Amino acid sequence: MRFMMIVKANADSEAGAKASPALVEAMGRFNEQMVKAGILLDGVGLRPSRDGARVLFDGRAKPQVIDGPFAETKELVAGFWLIDVKSKEEAIEWAKRCPSPHGLDKQGVIELRRVYEAHDFAEILPDGVTQEQLARLNAGTKV
Repeated sequence: MRFMMIVKANADSEAGAKASPALVEAMGRFNEQMVKAGILLDGVGLRPSRDGARVLFDGRAKPQVIDGPFAETKELVAGFWLIDVKSKEEAIEWAKRCPSPHGLDKQGVIELRRVYEAHDFAEILPDGVTQEQLARLNAGTKV
């Protein structure tokens, strides 16, 4: 099962503060451990919300675009890993092994969210779409 390990933003990440060399080194070791364990599918850090936008769908004829930055820092995402593990408990154990994501001496939050898989939609697939096709789409491969 896949989980997204979401690093919640803080004031430093929203200000665009660069990670310390010690944090970069610690994160590199952590990432390498996940690669060696065969669980890391993807992972990136995100630029501050000032460089982003939101597209709001509220029933209007056209979606509304709202440029960043966004006010509620604690609700924003600073980065993520996508991992493939056997259980929620294993995902939690990996998250607990992570260096504090905003600095070795700072508080941080990693939220874990399970990813929907193709079999979760088996009962509602449109006619002509197979679970295999949906699985390939979820994996980012050609149908």
